Amino acid sequence: MGFTSFAGRVLFASIFILSAWQEFNEFGVDGGPAAKAFRPKYNRFTNHVTSHLGVQVPPIEIKQLVAASIAMKGIGGILFIFGSTFGAYLLILQLAFATPILYDFYNYDIEKPEFLQLFLKFTQSLALFGALLFFLGMKNSIPKRSKKKVPKSKMN
Repeated sequence: MGFTSFAGRVLFASIFILSAWQEFNEFGVDGGPAAKAFRPKYNRFTNHVTSHLGVQVPPIEIKQLVAASIAMKGIGGILFIFGSTFGAYLLILQLAFATPILYDFYNYDIEKPEFLQLFLKFTQSLALFGALLFFLGMKNSIPKRSKKKVPKSKMN
């Protein structure tokens, strides 16, 4: 059971680690292609939030968001391999922020081909999110082993 669980965590975390590695290699001076793809979607998301909720989103440098995403995926993935709940929380946080912005199917008409592609990616990210929640739930449901000292009986 121990090796199977470890192998599963390695395979699961490889999605995040390989993505972080690719984005890190392409990062460059301007944040790379990830920043270029993220910028218009982030602007559309902030306009959507502002128009519907009336909340002004503070300006953020996209390059810093991409760097934070790379760090969260890389560190979270490595920690998750070793069974860390902190690593799982980092990956959950990264998915919670990035998924609704990157996979903005709600901005497209249902007949457009972009809608289906974005919706499928969105649901895949939801599945990853759910798997991380399942991991945390299982991790918290396992009782901790306590090393109780057995009292020695007194012999008279």
